[in-house]
Amino acid sequence: MGEITKTEEGRLFVCHGFDCSYKTRVDLRAADHAQFAAYFAKVSTPEAERSAVGKAVQYAEERAASVIGVRDLPKSDYTQSRVKGQMDCIDESTNTRSLLLYLEKRGLLKHHAVEANRSRGLFVDGRYPHSTAVLRETASGTRWAIDSWYEPAGGPPDIIPFDRWVANGRFGER
Repeated sequence: MGEITKTEEGRLFVCHGFDCSYKTRVDLRAADHAQFAAYFAKVSTPEAERSAVGKAVQYAEERAASVIGVRDLPKSDYTQSRVKGQMDCIDESTNTRSLLLYLEKRGLLKHHAVEANRSRGLFVDGRYPHSTAVLRETASGTRWAIDSWYEPAGGPPDIIPFDRWVANGRFGER
């Protein structure tokens, strides 16, 4: 599996090409920092914070696509392995977690903590292996899957209870 990419104060490292075959640095500008902060400015509930996370993921993916020069297709399959800009679930979940760590470091997450990425499916159980980024709601302990693999770059990520995400995943099922 791909390594967790390093997040630094003013940049994100974006994995692509499947299993983090390529890493592209995205330097965040003052306008990017301001945009992320704006998504979280009026957040007062865990639900609103998850909505802001979804917007932040979409924005970060748009920025990454503009730097890489390729817009990721949804649900990339193995035929796109090692194709610049295309992302498997390892790339997507790693990139999402890197963004979440950036948001956490900047103090924008008030109701959630970033956890390690998780996976489901083993083929033998009739499910395709798949990974996601995970947030834990601090008050309730509920875990949430933040899964952007199903949409093209900049599309809204699935943000669903982690237990429901784990139970899903039969071939063709979200």
